Amino acid sequence: MERISFHDQISKNKRKSFFLIIIIFLVFVLIGYIISLALNPSYFFIIMIMAIIFSISYLLIGYYNSDKIALKSVNAKPASRQEYPQYHNLVEGLCLASGMPKPKLYIMEDENINAFASGRDPQHSVICVTKGALNKLNKQELEGVLGHELSHIANYDIRFMTLTAVLVGMIAIISQIFLRSLWFQSFSGGNRDRNQSQLIFIAIGVLLAILAPIFVSLVQLSISRKREYSADASSVKFIRSPTGLINALKKIQKDTNINEKQKINKAIAPLFISDPFKKKIENAFSTHPSLEKRIKILERM
Repeated sequence: MERISFHDQISKNKRKSFFLIIIIFLVFVLIGYIISLALNPSYFFIIMIMAIIFSISYLLIGYYNSDKIALKSVNAKPASRQEYPQYHNLVEGLCLASGMPKPKLYIMEDENINAFASGRDPQHSVICVTKGALNKLNKQELEGVLGHELSHIANYDIRFMTLTAVLVGMIAIISQIFLRSLWFQSFSGGNRDRNQSQLIFIAIGVLLAILAPIFVSLVQLSISRKREYSADASSVKFIRSPTGLINALKKIQKDTNINEKQKINKAIAPLFISDPFKKKIENAFSTHPSLEKRIKILERM
């Protein structure tokens, strides 16, 4: 079996992620341009400015409060050193080895094995693990999981995914503005003076306004899956062994406790190390690659 270099794996998935975000940006420009032709070319900059203002407002609120929003949504509590010494010691050891500042540590009441990281940068980051992870994973396995979460922080994945979300949000806003403006004009009689070319662009614009948000959401989910592969590889880079993370993912695979899963908001599901809703089969709508694929790749490192 051909071995995989974790350096190559990290580089490959980063390239794919940047390529996918370029696709989202191009769709953003294309839909803005088509809509401006459908309405009035002078509207292009007005539409773009409105979308950017709304999206930047959303970005600033989400970006500076991403950790608080995520922690609040799962009702996480600070993890004290007295109660969870191993948790603190493992994170401190990994931070020392990687030269990263120590994130704030939290616990969430859930018997499933899971964890997530959030925060706009390494200086304002948090890691949260479930009680199930602390109770069911041994020291080496927990270290693998924590290495994965620290990798998300080190790779600025939260910032990258926030940027992706903003671009997707911009496209959704532009689409809604366009569709609502057509609805308004249909009642006010503003469509009577349209020439044939404008009607063609209106038809194309309506199609794009409906399909583009779906398409870019699928691209966003694909980026989320690529970042999971990168974090797995970066965890191996931190720890210099894939064994702990492999065994942790195998335990997650066998973990059948689903009593707590409904407590997790779907909006933060991509942050977790594994899909908290335990979808077994990976598809275009999956937030995470399948555990089986991730394990196979790690076993070749």
